[in-house]
Amino acid sequence: MIDTRIDLAGISLKNPIIAASGTFAFGEYFDDYMDISRLGGISLKALTAEPREGNAPPRIAETASGVLNAVGLQNPGIDRFLSEIYPKIKAIDTCLIANVSGSVIEDYITVIEKLNDTDIPLIELNISCPNVKCGGMQFGATPESAAEATKAARRATGKKLMVKLSPNVTDIAGIARAVEAEGADAVSLVNTFTGMAINARTRKPILANVTGGLSGPAIKPIALRMVNQVYHAVKIPVVGMGGIMTGVDAAEFMIAGASAVMVGTANMVSPSATIRIMSEFETFMKEQKIERAGDLTGSLVVD
Repeated sequence: MIDTRIDLAGISLKNPIIAASGTFAFGEYFDDYMDISRLGGISLKALTAEPREGNAPPRIAETASGVLNAVGLQNPGIDRFLSEIYPKIKAIDTCLIANVSGSVIEDYITVIEKLNDTDIPLIELNISCPNVKCGGMQFGATPESAAEATKAARRATGKKLMVKLSPNVTDIAGIARAVEAEGADAVSLVNTFTGMAINARTRKPILANVTGGLSGPAIKPIALRMVNQVYHAVKIPVVGMGGIMTGVDAAEFMIAGASAVMVGTANMVSPSATIRIMSEFETFMKEQKIERAGDLTGSLVVD
């Protein structure tokens, strides 16, 4: 017998496999492919204070072992989500995670305060977005700006708060410590790496936005390293992501220090990827005679 249940900042998940934000919409389109209640959780598509149409196309580009995206946080806005979408998904028997984004801190607070009346137990604070008050700087770019956003969010809600960290920084462990100090209950990492694709024949960028976020297997080794660094830097749980395509990939992130993992780009390859990865993870546990999924976390052996 194996026990796949894990504890994430006091929230019990059926298993450590979570669908990553931006790749699973609000879960409403995946019923045809799987029983989504079998997942450990779903991080919902990013929500902002006002609706966003996103960036102009083309905004997706396939690369070697990865995908570049510049979708631009397209979403219906918090009010439409609460009135039209949340009533349809709130009965899903899995942990729903609200991913919250914004251009200024006030935008984050608006969304968080409106989510306070829902049963959603966990908020994922996406601090990898442009901060227009600071000339385009990302909230997650420095410990100071990350701490400021986390502190404001912590004051705005009594829900569990997970902060999603940007990898496009020089010291991700220092930023993790800064958000932990301001009340974050967990951190998730990594978000996408800034990249670019060019059409050599036209000499133009493939993405209309010129640059985009790189995800997929290409980033996995760097993501593993960052998860391990952050695991050793903080006492709060770490949720790892970045190129997870198999159950063994998920196990590797947990061995590096993750309490749970998020699956993103794999959902673009196959809409049932999360369930397959969950099944492969369970098979790995049985083969390795691991009784509890949580026993994998931080079990890296370094001679």
